[in-house]
Amino acid sequence: MTREQYLESLLQIYLIVKVLSDKNGCRVLRLRNKISNRDLVLRLSETPSSVYEELCRLKYHGLPEVYDVKTLSDGQAVLEEYIDGMTVADVMLSGRYTYLGVKKIMRSLCGALGVLHERNIVHRDIKPENIMVDNNGEVVLIDFNVSRRVTEASHDTVVMGTVGYAAPEQLGVAQSDPRTDIYALGVLLNVMLTGKHPSEQIARGKAGRVIRKCTAVNPDERFQTVGEFLKELN
Repeated sequence: MTREQYLESLLQIYLIVKVLSDKNGCRVLRLRNKISNRDLVLRLSETPSSVYEELCRLKYHGLPEVYDVKTLSDGQAVLEEYIDGMTVADVMLSGRYTYLGVKKIMRSLCGALGVLHERNIVHRDIKPENIMVDNNGEVVLIDFNVSRRVTEASHDTVVMGTVGYAAPEQLGVAQSDPRTDIYALGVLLNVMLTGKHPSEQIARGKAGRVIRKCTAVNPDERFQTVGEFLKELN
């Protein structure tokens, strides 16, 4: 079964509410059940990700619930929870975050990343557009299309991630690991506080010191865990 055939089968019981994204070989749709009116998200991707299979077995409030994962003849289909809310990028359209507001987001985000890192999963695409704040104020990390499980034998073969947030090792310098996400956390922290990349303007005071350590070119000079990062941020 192809991705289009799978979508056609779903449209017998679901309506397409909105195309959330359609780029880089991945189409993301918001669907609504015709009977229950319940919404969910369908991800149709050219490149299968085993991380979604792991998420299907994992329940954590800071991560979207994944209902089903299907390997298709031309890619992968993922059915997951629809998060009703706004992204951090949406929130920033009306201004910057305060340091207190940033700490609240980071505490939740680090909780989710800690769960992933314990399972040797690296997100590799942390940015404002991939962090949802739902209508109850809960923070949820989304979009695992470029995430991967890291082992001693694995190595990066394709450059992945978002320019500006991607650590040097994602650009072919070395192997991605949890410290890759810590680099992106530093960039995110700076953007939330200043609206700019650290290379343009770095936040002042304690936040600036934390950001500099997060974004060190050498991973050994960064915080080694999200726990270390969060302790210093607080």
